[in-house]
Amino acid sequence: MQQQPISARQEWRAGFTVPLAAALGYATSVIHIYGLGAYIKPISDTFGWSVTQTTSGLTIATLIQAVLSIPIGILVDRVGPRLLGVIGVLLTVTAFALLGTATGSQANWYLLWIVMACATLPVQATIWTSAVASRFEASRGLALALTLCGASVAAALFPYLGTRLIAAYGWQNAFAIQALIWGAVAFPVILLFFRHSRDIKHPQDAPVPVEKALEGTGFLEGLRSTIYLRLLIASLLFTFTIIALVVHFLPILQAGGIDAIRASEIAALIGLFSIAGRLGTGLLLDRFRASWVGAAVFLLPVAGCMLLVGFGSSTMAAMLAAALIGLTLGAEIDVIVYLTTKHFGLKSFGALYGGLLAALSIGTATGPLGAARVFDEFGSYDNFLWLTVSFMVASSLALVSLPKPAFGAK
Repeated sequence: MQQQPISARQEWRAGFTVPLAAALGYATSVIHIYGLGAYIKPISDTFGWSVTQTTSGLTIATLIQAVLSIPIGILVDRVGPRLLGVIGVLLTVTAFALLGTATGSQANWYLLWIVMACATLPVQATIWTSAVASRFEASRGLALALTLCGASVAAALFPYLGTRLIAAYGWQNAFAIQALIWGAVAFPVILLFFRHSRDIKHPQDAPVPVEKALEGTGFLEGLRSTIYLRLLIASLLFTFTIIALVVHFLPILQAGGIDAIRASEIAALIGLFSIAGRLGTGLLLDRFRASWVGAAVFLLPVAGCMLLVGFGSSTMAAMLAAALIGLTLGAEIDVIVYLTTKHFGLKSFGALYGGLLAALSIGTATGPLGAARVFDEFGSYDNFLWLTVSFMVASSLALVSLPKPAFGAK
């Protein structure tokens, strides 16, 4: 007898806690990325460092993650994501707290970021998205969107929380306090509710059968695909620019004359609008051609960058730019993850997405450093904003050129 199609309602009834737990895990994985912006100026002022020197730690961490993304993905495919996620959350918040012990030595700063990089390996996006994709098929777009809203929460909360804690306790103590607060929120939920389909003892509790959740293209076959190459290009160009915009958004506004507290309040809009962007994109992905949806939303920051170049001192223009950047920030990984599952299936998802995550990590590593270098060289972020415009257009074209997927109707 042919199995009845699985409904979205069945999937959510059986596993609604999984995307929620995964969202907290994903927020944890980016605490050092979205949380750094509030600390850049205080650290630079304390040690007499340039913005490039302060930001270089993030570059080191993300390059290490890029190198090890595929091995971590292979490990996820073999042992499952639960154990990695539970342990990784504890390691990550501990490593973030240790950043507050920086001594002013550049070598010490690099060492702390190497520790940060190793701690975050078990909480990469592959861990959280693989579990969610295994539990959802009919509503995979929305489930992944909810999961990746964790980064939206991080983008909204971490800069504001860091700014307030720094003002009250100094930046050294703020690292530890922020880590403690977030660990207390995220760890219990992940421990109780984060489970892949293979972790379920009773098959009737998982609407998506394990064998169906693990069908797909082999790793080497996927690597040889031109589709995979286009996803790599889109991932690299997009992340290079969007992460740099988020990390440097407070300094960009401050360079335009907006004070630090007001800038942090405006920056929080990025996170808030990214929630709408993620959920809206997730709904669209379940209904329309995913490559076209992605190509459209990847163009939104173009207008935001033009606003920052032309009206950088205007609070209203900055708020609108934050909204546009946030809407796209809410879509980037959602689109890449969704397209990967639909073009290649889930058999080797961890390894294949690990390769894409390497491109995302390289973009994350080099983008903030590139923006810092431009500012140090020219005393302005304008040239980097124009570079962002060109990269966004190129990544959009890479997505719109994709064919129909092999493991989905759209």
